[in-house]
Amino acid sequence: MTRLVSRLGPLAVALALAAGAHAAAPADMSLGNFRAPVTVIEYASIGCPHCGAWARDVFPEFKRRFIDTGRVRFVLREVLFGDPDVAAAGFLTARCAGDAKYFQVVEGLFAAQPRMAADGDDLPALLDVAAAAGLSKAQVSACLADHDALTALEARSDGYVRDDHVEATPTFDIADKRLTGEQSLADLTTAIAAARHRPR
Repeated sequence: MTRLVSRLGPLAVALALAAGAHAAAPADMSLGNFRAPVTVIEYASIGCPHCGAWARDVFPEFKRRFIDTGRVRFVLREVLFGDPDVAAAGFLTARCAGDAKYFQVVEGLFAAQPRMAADGDDLPALLDVAAAAGLSKAQVSACLADHDALTALEARSDGYVRDDHVEATPTFDIADKRLTGEQSLADLTTAIAAARHRPR
């Protein structure tokens, strides 16, 4: 993330102290009904191309079929795999956008991965996605300069690797079943159905 912070120049330095006052963020971000019969946990990184491919190719239909219908609660856990600078900058920006727009930013950055690769420059896409969520360049700069928020993000990521034994992204936990790598909608449907009918 140092790379992106330095690209924002003096603005990041000027806002660093103010940014440090942000309250600690909760660990899990989720979509869907908290009382849904099945919870799907994805360990993902905005800096992971495989996560981006799944988000672009599978997640929209997964969301329509399972989250929007109340059949699944979807939990995203932030891991700094792939390009850790891009992952950290993306997750910090998404947190700054607030709970209501967190997933808008995450999905926007996954959608922007091909642009980032083609341009060879991550910052313009990050700023465009942030702007669509209502964040100014100054606000993004403050987010990226928030040392406390970065420390908390790194601790969450390290904890998932250490305690949840996450070795790659994306990784999906559905009840007691773990699926690693890009999963098809059919594979996820099968795992969700098994979890739904497992005795409690």
